[in-house]
Amino acid sequence: MKKSWLVIVPVILFILVAAFLYSGLSSDPRQLDSQITGRPFPEFSLPDLMEPDKNYTQAALEGEVTIINVWGVWCVTCAVEMPYLTHLKETQGVRFLGLYFDQDLDPDNGTKTLNRVQQEVTDLLSRYGNPYAFNIFDVYRDTSLDLGVTGAPEHFVIDREGVVRMHHVGDINERVWENKIGPMYHRLSGQNAQSSEGAGR
Repeated sequence: MKKSWLVIVPVILFILVAAFLYSGLSSDPRQLDSQITGRPFPEFSLPDLMEPDKNYTQAALEGEVTIINVWGVWCVTCAVEMPYLTHLKETQGVRFLGLYFDQDLDPDNGTKTLNRVQQEVTDLLSRYGNPYAFNIFDVYRDTSLDLGVTGAPEHFVIDREGVVRMHHVGDINERVWENKIGPMYHRLSGQNAQSSEGAGR
């Protein structure tokens, strides 16, 4: 009896480990639900990236449906989605706010100056389009951490009351917009996609 358990226990452990690994391989990280969904956007007080003397709080998110786009010039996918985000802004009036953080900027040790960051952002937006009403500078990444951000690009759809209604990991392209984010944005805005498209022409 004792010998049979010595055989059965390793087999059971092997099956459990295999099942755990398989579930990890078959899952899509973009489908992970954010803990922030359904909650008010975290409190913050952060400067404008281009005008550091200007400061923003949650009040900047209230009164209008907004999509927060977490991004940086170091993010290749962010540059890829920029023309489409600009298209949405110009044709459907979608309000994008950038939540910008820089991987190479160390505010304490000064390895990269703010002027250099601003110049890099200006260069990129002039090349790929500028979808943003403005960019909030998440200097120490505190707000990104509060949102549970794991990389870039990530997007948060915020309703008029400042509540997070959707968290999307990855880029926004035509398929993602039409099947996932667009319907939510238009529902919260009280408009449909066709009328918005027409209004932008």
